[in-house]
Amino acid sequence: MKYCFGVDVGGTTMKVGFFRADGNLEEKWEIKTRTENEGAAILPDLTASLEQKRSDLGIDQNDIIGIGMGIPAPVKRDGIIRMTPNLGWNYKEAKKELEELTGLPVFITNDANAAALGEMWKGAGAGHANLLMITLGTGVGGGAIVDGHILTGAHGAAAEIGHMHMSEDETDFCGCGNHGCLEQYSSATGMVRVAKKLLAASDEASSLRDGEVTAKSILDGVKAGDALCCKSADISFRYLASAIASAAALLDPEICVVGGGVSKAGQVVLDYLGKYYRDRAFQPDKDLEFTLATLGNDAGIYGAAKLILDEMGIEA
Repeated sequence: MKYCFGVDVGGTTMKVGFFRADGNLEEKWEIKTRTENEGAAILPDLTASLEQKRSDLGIDQNDIIGIGMGIPAPVKRDGIIRMTPNLGWNYKEAKKELEELTGLPVFITNDANAAALGEMWKGAGAGHANLLMITLGTGVGGGAIVDGHILTGAHGAAAEIGHMHMSEDETDFCGCGNHGCLEQYSSATGMVRVAKKLLAASDEASSLRDGEVTAKSILDGVKAGDALCCKSADISFRYLASAIASAAALLDPEICVVGGGVSKAGQVVLDYLGKYYRDRAFQPDKDLEFTLATLGNDAGIYGAAKLILDEMGIEA
């Protein structure tokens, strides 16, 4: 039996899965991401953990196919990271360094791409070869699968839907340095920003005035019929639906999988997208299926494992 590792690197922890080549997840665990000193310890810490697991399980090094990894940054096929603030890395030849540390083949992609590949393989997108993945969390992440393969692009930045330009009137800066990005309205933090502006602009009664304003409290308010919450969510999801319609005109996906923390609100998210998407979509894309992600926090490790298997020419 052959095996591989799937790794999802985050700013707080690295999630790791040990997979059989047939796609079965044998074990999973987490490693603290030490970002100090420009993230110098991240790859050595990962290497030590992988080697310890291999040793504990009594698996021969020759039976390990390689390592797939998702990173919170644009990544080209060469595995060179040019900047990822969440990890402290500036220029980093991550693929080369990890291959030298482990003696194993390594392939790296953006974390949203890894999640999209995972959902296509073992999650909500199973059975679909053309998929758009949207992750709604602190930011808005995007990943695209075209004909069964990750769409990477010239700079590793394909499907970065969160930085589609949505408003000419926006004066605040997005984290990317631009103005009017989708992320400023439809991420969890963007939803809070929209709601706080509505709260400040009126004296309208709302449950949001009684506690912390979060994406969850906004969508809970929607479910309870809170008028201001409904206005706020309308704005956020209209922007999101418009961005997805634009992305669909370019990518022509069969299915759009919605994940991330905001997706935990459930059906209300799909209801909003269904309400606003079709009026904005190109005719052939109007019947795009929307569904919630099913792999949760494991999507990245599944996608990373699938990446290394695909790159090594192994079907699972």
